[in-house]
Amino acid sequence: MTATGFDSHNPPDPKLIEACVHCGFCLATCPSYRVLGKETDSPRGRIYLMARINEQELPLSPAIAPHFDTCLGCLACVTTCPSGVQYDQLIRDTRSQVARNHPRSPWERALRTLIFQTFPYPQRLRWLLAPLVPYQMLGLQRWLRQSGLLAKLLPKALVAMESLLPPIPVGAFRDPFPTVIPAQGTRRYRVGMLLGCVQRLFLPHVNAATVRVLTANGCEVVIPPNQGCCAALPHHQGEEAQSQDLARKLIDAFAPWDLDAVVINASGCGHTLKEYGHLLREDPNYGDRAQKFAHQVRDVQEFLDQVGLTAPLHPLTTDGQPLAIAYQDACHMLHGQKISLQPRRLLRQIPQVQLREPVDAALCCGSAGVYNILQPEIGAELGRQKVMNLHQTGAQVIASANVGCITQMGRAMNRDEEFRLPVFHPMELLDYSLRGEGLPLGSS
Repeated sequence: MTATGFDSHNPPDPKLIEACVHCGFCLATCPSYRVLGKETDSPRGRIYLMARINEQELPLSPAIAPHFDTCLGCLACVTTCPSGVQYDQLIRDTRSQVARNHPRSPWERALRTLIFQTFPYPQRLRWLLAPLVPYQMLGLQRWLRQSGLLAKLLPKALVAMESLLPPIPVGAFRDPFPTVIPAQGTRRYRVGMLLGCVQRLFLPHVNAATVRVLTANGCEVVIPPNQGCCAALPHHQGEEAQSQDLARKLIDAFAPWDLDAVVINASGCGHTLKEYGHLLREDPNYGDRAQKFAHQVRDVQEFLDQVGLTAPLHPLTTDGQPLAIAYQDACHMLHGQKISLQPRRLLRQIPQVQLREPVDAALCCGSAGVYNILQPEIGAELGRQKVMNLHQTGAQVIASANVGCITQMGRAMNRDEEFRLPVFHPMELLDYSLRGEGLPLGSS
């Protein structure tokens, strides 16, 4: 198939490209550039390639497209850019172009089909997980990982996918919540809650903790039973049509309910939900509805920080000493939603805790949706750096507010056990504090 350039449907905007003055500030914060060390795998280099393709000086060829694939979409460059370059919009539009116009190999197409036709659909993912329960319970997973056979028998992407598989909880195969969960005491707010696709299967305890924290603080929680995927995974990889379809369905699922806010406890999902207005901007039937919906969306930490905690919190200690927590900033929380102080303010309200800040706190952990599957070597190296930096804080636990980050760090700690620390979602820490229960520090 002959390589072509960008098509006429929303190519990267030349005006946004021209805002880049090639100063190089982005290089120090770009995780792919840090690992690969190539200009073409940096924001500045990719913007140069976008400009040349726009001007038909370069084709979107098999030699060029992979440089857009190596971008994690972490948006650290957006935060650090002194010229205000909107790289997030540039890479988003470019990835849609790549998805439509770059001819991938049969293996790449098969892998992406597996991911995008399974991960965003919880019931399909449950069918995929069912045979993996005996795989874990019978010890086959542990034996295969220790033997090294997986790396010899499977492609790297499938090895990476298997290495991310956490212990499958009993709650993975059902959603236990009623549609409406009443507030404890006087109702202050009525909020809708998104369960997430991967999170409701792999980390159902995080959703349960989130519900308990919300209801304890006067929130009636509505969980529409027909809710699906927020579209984060396909959206981050340029699968525009699928993302728009999933977004429409999610808007419809929450539409019948009169809500003060729609809350989400996974940062990647929250960032995408807040982009619905842009994602559906050309849809005559959903454009205005998408804007209204996006304005309702709040990360649960953002929401609770805004409305305030009302339920009493109990100390979290270890051996009678204050609990040291290393807070890990998820990229789509920090750079995408500009949420940084709110989670820290909430955690500091727990009596007798200390927050520790790691070096390179803004560096991506390498998860980035499904990046750690599609680009396993880069993802693994970034994961190693992240857990090493968090461990060096001397904290007893890590707090992380994104399911992708939690599973990515879990994989990195399985490989380097010297860096192993228990990882909790901030809602779990608040939940343990509300209930006055000891923290299970043996978990990870």
